[in-house]
Amino acid sequence: MVLRFFPPVILPHRLLRHFLAFFLLAAFSGSVLGAPAFVLVDAKSGHILQERDSRKKRQVASLTKVATAMVVLDWAEKGGGDLGQLATIPPEAFTGGGPNHVGFQPGDRAALRDLLYAALVQSDNIAAYALAHHVGQALQGVVPSGGAPVATFVGQMNALARNLKMERTRFSNPTGQDGNVKPMPYSTAADMARLTRYAMNKAGFRFYVSQKERQISFTSGDASRNYLLKNTNELLGTQGVEGVKTGSTTRAGDCLILSAQRQAQVVKEGETNATVLPRHILIVLLGSSNRFAEGTQLLNVGWQLHDQWSATGRMVDPKKAL
Repeated sequence: MVLRFFPPVILPHRLLRHFLAFFLLAAFSGSVLGAPAFVLVDAKSGHILQERDSRKKRQVASLTKVATAMVVLDWAEKGGGDLGQLATIPPEAFTGGGPNHVGFQPGDRAALRDLLYAALVQSDNIAAYALAHHVGQALQGVVPSGGAPVATFVGQMNALARNLKMERTRFSNPTGQDGNVKPMPYSTAADMARLTRYAMNKAGFRFYVSQKERQISFTSGDASRNYLLKNTNELLGTQGVEGVKTGSTTRAGDCLILSAQRQAQVVKEGETNATVLPRHILIVLLGSSNRFAEGTQLLNVGWQLHDQWSATGRMVDPKKAL
């Protein structure tokens, strides 16, 4: 027998990087990720790193509260609204069901700021409805609608969606409830990523969703009460995760939005100049049966894909970006 030895094949550096990226994508496609819809996005450019059915309409549960919060924050910023003003919890807030973690009762009063914390940190439905009712009343003098305060507010949620080119999104209420609701609310992973990019560009929103715990106060009758909120996002503070929101209903399954950052990449240009490139990804995961495990998996893959994309020049195809 004659043994023949062949020299190893040495791939050019750029070709090797493309091969590794292709291998990673192929391995990920065959992974055990069970969520029916997700998207991985570079937060700055909107470049889609990976996706699965990201344009398919689905219910998104309490991820809706990101839009609720942004209507409130935009109203406060542009219309001069005071987040310290008190809102009264209306009786209608309790008709839709859903989480009332704080234990609010009709007639209780809380500052809009504390209601935002309750809605975003611990996903409280009563707080979200109270925000919509209060701000909706204020908007009725500005936005012609002819409807009830909450209907006026939801109209502004949908106007925000249109402005952000969330073309496959319809909000029906400020909480994300989808049981016995007409018309049925829906969105997509890609549309929710568009919304999250907008929200995370606002310092106020970033601060709200970054809180692991937050004590709020409210008035019930003549008594002042305190409540310690605990964030429903178990991945907050791990692997660079800085927010943003969880959601869950029987129809929507478990949903999750994550925003994560790593140390910026510094590219030297000669001896004196350098370019600082941010490393910031967004993940939207819909219909999961194990959102935090799958969210962790997407984070790991997302960073690898982001590094591969950065190494090959950070090219963005406008037709494939958000």
